[in-house]
Amino acid sequence: MSIVQPNYFELIPCAGRGDSAGGGVPKQYQLLQGIPMVFHALSTLSGHPLITSTVLVLAPDDTMFDVHTHTLSAQFDASRWYACYCGGETRHISVLQGLDQLAQMGASEQDWVLVHDAARPGLTRNLLDRLITTVGMHPVGGILAMPVSDTLKRAHRNKTEVSVQTLMRDNVWQAQTPQMFRFGLLRHALRFALQDNQQVTDESHAMELCGHHPLLVQGGVRNFKVTYAHDFALAQILLNAQDL
Repeated sequence: MSIVQPNYFELIPCAGRGDSAGGGVPKQYQLLQGIPMVFHALSTLSGHPLITSTVLVLAPDDTMFDVHTHTLSAQFDASRWYACYCGGETRHISVLQGLDQLAQMGASEQDWVLVHDAARPGLTRNLLDRLITTVGMHPVGGILAMPVSDTLKRAHRNKTEVSVQTLMRDNVWQAQTPQMFRFGLLRHALRFALQDNQQVTDESHAMELCGHHPLLVQGGVRNFKVTYAHDFALAQILLNAQDL
């Protein structure tokens, strides 16, 4: 009896504005090395031989992605990704809408879906291979992450510049993406969290709320998330450092 091999789908929620990054346009479209930030991730993900298809979940009123895709058509093969203009007010909703789109494209319960932040342009092929290889035989899935090395402080609720507690960093990891889970389990977990009015911060959080224990796979410094305006300068440096 032959074993059916799962497909690997990539999902990029890309409907947010990222106002904290400044720049006057959504941060995913701000330029890094001359191209919009989201296209760095697209290049790595859509070029991987195991990725069946990549779905970008865009805001319903997004007009920039198609313009950039047309402009960069000589550099990128757009046939390997699909733009879905069904993004919601939160990442949670956007990912769920993207999963519904993947279901219409034929994704099955046991297929893998890798959810990646548009604001992580530094994902490398080596990190992607490490995640897929490590998680591929796991029944649930796992995420790229980095062990925390800094001392952590909890600020006062009403005075955010005042420290009230030092937190132990033992066994604490900083989550990265992609976050790779079985399609059926992730869809159920996100629906469950929504119905239960749970505010989930990422896909692994939703999985944990359902009693699952995702694997933690060593990520990389280069794969950090661009959040604030000054992060773009750091991203430029890290993108030039191929060995990080």
